[in-house]
Amino acid sequence: MRIDSARRVTVAWAALGTLLATLTACGTAAPGPTRGAQGAHGPAARAPAGSSAPTADPTRIPGLGDRMDRRIPAASRQVVAVYGAGTDSADSEVVLYTRRGAYWHPAGRWPAHNGRHGWTRDHHEGDGRSPVGVFTLTDAGGVLADPGTRLPYDHDAGAYAPPAEWDEAHQHDFDYVIAIDYNRRRGTPPRDATRPWGADRGGGIWLHMDHGSGTSACVSVSKEAMESLLRTLDPARHPVVVMGDGAALRG
Repeated sequence: MRIDSARRVTVAWAALGTLLATLTACGTAAPGPTRGAQGAHGPAARAPAGSSAPTADPTRIPGLGDRMDRRIPAASRQVVAVYGAGTDSADSEVVLYTRRGAYWHPAGRWPAHNGRHGWTRDHHEGDGRSPVGVFTLTDAGGVLADPGTRLPYDHDAGAYAPPAEWDEAHQHDFDYVIAIDYNRRRGTPPRDATRPWGADRGGGIWLHMDHGSGTSACVSVSKEAMESLLRTLDPARHPVVVMGDGAALRG
């Protein structure tokens, strides 16, 4: 009996360690002070250059160069574009595009944050930068109940609750999350901590709710934006996220 009890304790601690590793990868291990109402998206803030500029070719997503455009799967009919304000900036803008026929149409636009140190083409665990690239969006979950998404939704308040020691501003970060398929197994809940490319390449990178400042590597938007994305994204339309600073997206 003592051996069985010891095994149960060992398994429980291992599960807790996996959960904390996943949340820390996406959240902020040591949250700093949040910005006030006049912070990153107050009156002085500017939308990232190129994100809302008209395109001469409506068959392409605005602001993307040939290399990024070619990486969007031909079957994709929904693109979440994350336009970073700069290589070292935590400020960004998210625009949801849907494709009707040959043309892309904006379906939603929201202020956002990315990694607190900006962007990188070579993301590693703990660098504080969001990875540049095109990634599929296949799985969602969160503390709150499914708001009506077509994506597989993992509702588990305990699994997505941030650690109690995080400050109040970060306690709702994971009320809703959409896994960005960077270094993870598609088709599993966002909390799955498996890293196919190895732990050093980072992981647990999500779209999640905003706390007013930069993240560890995730992209964060308002609750309203998350609800809109969750209710709109459809696996049958093969949604992807295209993310990076303006120069990387155009390059």
